[in-house]
Amino acid sequence: MARNTVPFAPFEWMIAWRYLRARRAEGGVSVMTWISLIGITLAVFALIATLAVRSGFRAQFVDTILGANAHVTLYQAPQETETGGIDRTIADYDGMAARVAGVPGVTRAAPLVRGQVMISAGGRNAGVEVLGIAQADIETLPGIADSDEAYGDLSRFGAGIAIGAGVAREIGVAVGDRVKLISPEGVRTAFGTSPRVNAYEVVYVFSAGRYDIDRTRVYMPFAEAQGYFNREGRADEIEVMVSDPDAVGALVPALLEAAGERALAWTWRDASGGFLRALEVEDNVMFVILSILVLIATMNIVSGLIMLVKNKGRDIGILRTIGLSEGSVMRVFFICGAFTGLVGTALGVVLGCLFAIYIDPIFSFVNYVMGGGVWDPAIRGIYALPAELHLNDVLKAVALSLGLSFVVTIFPARRAARLNPVEALRYE
Repeated sequence: MARNTVPFAPFEWMIAWRYLRARRAEGGVSVMTWISLIGITLAVFALIATLAVRSGFRAQFVDTILGANAHVTLYQAPQETETGGIDRTIADYDGMAARVAGVPGVTRAAPLVRGQVMISAGGRNAGVEVLGIAQADIETLPGIADSDEAYGDLSRFGAGIAIGAGVAREIGVAVGDRVKLISPEGVRTAFGTSPRVNAYEVVYVFSAGRYDIDRTRVYMPFAEAQGYFNREGRADEIEVMVSDPDAVGALVPALLEAAGERALAWTWRDASGGFLRALEVEDNVMFVILSILVLIATMNIVSGLIMLVKNKGRDIGILRTIGLSEGSVMRVFFICGAFTGLVGTALGVVLGCLFAIYIDPIFSFVNYVMGGGVWDPAIRGIYALPAELHLNDVLKAVALSLGLSFVVTIFPARRAARLNPVEALRYE
């Protein structure tokens, strides 16, 4: 009569291990075991690699936004002037900046002048956006002042302009060269407004990590920008930096109250919210798709165990006859399937983590094999494929893979446990 034994006793592990190692001639399914193992390994690897690239892409995108752009931009609602025109500039920009800087959570508030011009050098032209900013304020922008690929002397900013690396490549200039800035809204004369053309020395070339910023951004000293864009005594907006950019929405009411009744706010989430929401949707869809891939891989375990149960019917009958309980038989075959899922998951985690850690040399090799041009920053906005490994992502992948492996193993294991020993031995 079958006796209950301690769950997962040593002899159950021994029997399961012998079944896993058995050759086809001995009634084993080593080929199916290897197929299951490789399938789970590749599925977990793909899941972790995708999650790492997803996290890296979002982090890179957000870092480049926050490194070279305001967390909140404050500007004035338009009002009609005495001459019938529309004025959006800020007259008391120093006072507004001081009030906003006093709001808890604000780290910096700086007035800006903004304008669109054409930059020209050596017969080559490009459209750029000019930001007029003070020397002390540009030195606090991490994406500009702390850029690893920047060159030049930012301390000489008051004597010239700073341009993006993409702009420098487009018009073929470097630090020390002189460029012309051409604005259609220039000198006002009795016969109308004529274009303004000023020449400036390039004193600093920066790379903010985003192609669209490097390709279009030019910084000019604040006082010079006021004169160049006819903003004497005025600013276009107040650039606000906060200590917690993710919680910027909670600060907006206090910022608007400090800025005044005509103030309007535009946060970095407003500017990039559509892209961030698209990333979230893509993340969820990719996780579901790759989860299905893991499920398909674990289904190979079911196929392997069903074949194993069929081939080992005689062994099961003998084991039941000599006193092995249904629970022991079930645990033997559960160990067979779970062990395959466990090893496959472990190998997939190792491969996925190595991919995320060494993604730069891997991508460089792929780019070399493909002849270059695999990653176009003009389309994707950043210069390289990023990957950022998070413990939560790895744990999610492990939990999903092991959970599915254990669940799908139960059904063929129960089938083996309920096999009638009389039927199994009838024709032996």
